[in-house]
Amino acid sequence: MGNASSVLTQYDIEEVQEHCNNLFTQQEIVSLYKRFCQLDRNSKGFISTDEFLSVPEFAMNPLSQRLLKMVDGLNFKDFVAFLSAFSAKATVPQKIEIIFKVYDSDCNGKVTFKDLIEVLQDLTGSFMSDKQREEVLSQLLQEAGYTKEACLLLEDFVKILEHPGLKMEVEVPVD
Repeated sequence: MGNASSVLTQYDIEEVQEHCNNLFTQQEIVSLYKRFCQLDRNSKGFISTDEFLSVPEFAMNPLSQRLLKMVDGLNFKDFVAFLSAFSAKATVPQKIEIIFKVYDSDCNGKVTFKDLIEVLQDLTGSFMSDKQREEVLSQLLQEAGYTKEACLLLEDFVKILEHPGLKMEVEVPVD
């Protein structure tokens, strides 16, 4: 598993399965390995920014630049661990942790109102004005018991997003 051209052994599969909290079956890990090898064009054992951007769906994602900070240089084991948060079997807190990392672009463990505005701007583009974004986020934060001045920690994100009425199911296709 040191480089992408090596063969995936049963031991490797089990190790990766354990690393991703058993959220993928062994067959899914084999399929993900094939995809990883396709993306790792130079067989370096990790996927570079350019290789990630070669996936049209990734390149077109409005959050791709934020996601690149999280995925650039991932080896296979960490690639699968990253994708595991998008598995239908992942828990809501696991999904929220990935969302938190997308918002926490400076990796300081805190999300500010400015961070929230930037992500919303990436997602909405010109469909919302700056004033509309501020109003919407201010209202959401207020309803959750926070102010614009608050710095949200992961625990705060879990508290806000784990609301029973929120459905967060995104499944990663592995074939």
